[in-house]
Amino acid sequence: MSPRPLLSVAAMVLALGGCASTSTVMIGPAYPPIAAEQVRIYYQPPPRYREVALLETHSGSFTYGEQNKMNSVLNNLRTQAAKLGANGVLLQGTENGYGGSGVGVGVGGGSYGSHSSVGVGVGVDLSPTQKYARAVAIYVADPPATEATPGSLPQPQPHP
Repeated sequence: MSPRPLLSVAAMVLALGGCASTSTVMIGPAYPPIAAEQVRIYYQPPPRYREVALLETHSGSFTYGEQNKMNSVLNNLRTQAAKLGANGVLLQGTENGYGGSGVGVGVGGGSYGSHSSVGVGVGVDLSPTQKYARAVAIYVADPPATEATPGSLPQPQPHP
């Protein structure tokens, strides 16, 4: 097999591995879609809201760094909630996936007539663990002002 098809397959695996999907279970009515930037992350339930959907997502397979993993799952949740017209996401929890990494070594040999050969191969899996998140997409009737009030914590903002 020539190297070109192998490179194509490897590129496809890397591209698909970097994608993250979001599972959606509708539990209320959807609303007209909005921009993901309009979706606010809530860590505590706001005073008045309607539940739209249960969401589960994970960071991409090749997302490195804890902050980047958290940003990835929050952006995935915002994007899916925005498609449903939800202007808020009530975060239920996050956890780390433990896939682990490994090293494999293989040795092979062969002979043909008076010729012999030995081959050695080493494979290393360096893919990081993924971050998983669960949330409820919500529609907040009267969203609070985005400015911080005394005694409140500022909400994290998505990074481009």
